[in-house]
Parts: sequence; structure tokens; C-alpha cells
Amino acid sequence: MNNTNMSPLQLAELLSDYWSPKIIAEINDSYVKVAKLKGHFVWHRHDQEDEMFIILKGELTIELYDKQVELFAGDIYVVPKGVEHNPVAKNECLVMLIEKKSTQHTGKLINKNSKSIQQQLGLV
Repeated sequence: MNNTNMSPLQLAELLSDYWSPKIIAEINDSYVKVAKLKGHFVWHRHDQEDEMFIILKGELTIELYDKQVELFAGDIYVVPKGVEHNPVAKNECLVMLIEKKSTQHTGKLINKNSKSIQQQLGLV
């Protein structure tokens, strides 16, 4: 958790691994996370939870089956629960995510990109 006076952008800039979100705060039943993204992630969905992306720096495309959502620094986009999506960052992109604590990183899909809550908390 963020016990420093650093901004989410500063915390995201410190990350070394792509697609490996880190939890920086919690509020009620949700986590606030930062992540460094580059390249393609994986198609997945969260059956019971919405997922909010806040772009801190760079550009992100969220691929949906019927459209692509282009996001830039300062933009916010919520992927509704149950909607399959694939985040893509052509160049490095820093994001803040707000998700319910029950949200699994890649939904029901478990693969090499999946990070557990313990990993996101920095406990593993």
C-alpha cells in the first residue's frame, strides 16, 4: 500500500514489470492499483465486477468485440462486468485501476499473465 507521499503516476513509473498491477490503496470493498502496460495483454472478462481504467500517461486501446476504445492521458473508461476485453498499449502506458477486491486479474482465465491478489499486494 502507498504509505508515501508519492502520486499514482510516480508509483507507476517505479514499476519494472509490464502487466503486473500493484495495489497502492484500498477504499471500502475496492482496491486502487497502478500498472505499467506495453504490448498486448489477453482477452478476458470479469463476470461480477466492473473495471475502471484511468490513464496516467501514454495511450491505451481497449479492444472489445464490437469496437475499440482509444484512451489518452487523463481519460477514464469503465469496462462493464461480463464484457470481454483486451487492453493493448503500442507504447508504454501507465494506468490506475479501480476494482472490487474480488476481481481476479484475468477473470476465470488463468495463464502466465495472471497475477494473484498476493502478488499485487507485493506479498509474494
